[in-house]
Amino acid sequence: MRCATGRRFRILTLVDQFNRACPVLEADLSLTGQRAATTLERLAKTCGIPQVITVDHGSEFISKALDLWCHEHSVKLDFILRGKPVENAYIESFNGRLRDEFLNVNEFLSLNDARAKQETWRRDYNEQRPHGALGDLTPREYTRTDQKSGLPKLEFSSSNWS
Repeated sequence: MRCATGRRFRILTLVDQFNRACPVLEADLSLTGQRAATTLERLAKTCGIPQVITVDHGSEFISKALDLWCHEHSVKLDFILRGKPVENAYIESFNGRLRDEFLNVNEFLSLNDARAKQETWRRDYNEQRPHGALGDLTPREYTRTDQKSGLPKLEFSSSNWS
């Protein structure tokens, strides 16, 4: 995706496989393994530390910084097979929605404008939209009603949106 200034940006996306919530969207001009690790550290304070993170083979996910963070927190990185995005199905589905419902229908004046708009969209996705797979509850409602909810199992993705 591009801002009105012509600058391309990337979005780091995370989805909890249990409740389909998106705890964070990180937009920036580039995304590194250190940025992914920093994002996870910030999320750990509010969402807990996941046991497993499913990722593809993007450079930000095979980085030493993310590997170190996962090792220090006893998190398993579960790499999908190359060329098999279906193994990361929740995030692929989420990224399709993000593209169709947000990226393709908005114009972004700047990176900060994109960040503000994506946070509004993320909150709506988590708090207002029922999901068929969750019995037509929103991710927030589903988490409140299910007493078995524990540590998140995250799917992690980073994409260039062009």
